[in-house]
Amino acid sequence: MIHSPADLVLTRRGLRVLGRYLPCSIGKGGLRADKREGDGATPVGEHRITGMLYRPDRLPAPRPWAQPIRPGDLWSDASGDPGYNSPVRAPYSASHEVLRRADPLYDIVLLTDWNEEGMARRGSAIFLHQRRRAGFPTEGCVAFARPDLLWLARHIVPGARLIVR
Repeated sequence: MIHSPADLVLTRRGLRVLGRYLPCSIGKGGLRADKREGDGATPVGEHRITGMLYRPDRLPAPRPWAQPIRPGDLWSDASGDPGYNSPVRAPYSASHEVLRRADPLYDIVLLTDWNEEGMARRGSAIFLHQRRRAGFPTEGCVAFARPDLLWLARHIVPGARLIVR
């Protein structure tokens, strides 16, 4: 287990962290330096891991600092809304993602600081989460096989750098 931030280096081939290589899926729009809301791209650059969410009804907290996903937890993807690119609660009429999903994709979610200032149309909800299946792209997130995501969640700390190139 790491106690200080480690670098996570992401390329089209996968994620390298702590001497391991974790295969992953990226956005269907590829890697882009000029990320925009809805383009399906994973943003190039240096980002930070800012938090972790998990489904307490499906697994124990991977780390003590992980926060539970409760019924009614959402993430705003409504560009121009005051809650854009941040957690919000139902009822919420603007565009959003449901965090407590029926499928296992968001059983563990590592949050990044991508567009944390909420600049309109710059893109939202760039998470590290479970993948659907090998080779299946995301809407811009980085997705892993469940065992690899569990390993990563147990070894990562807030502030770790996610370097996307």
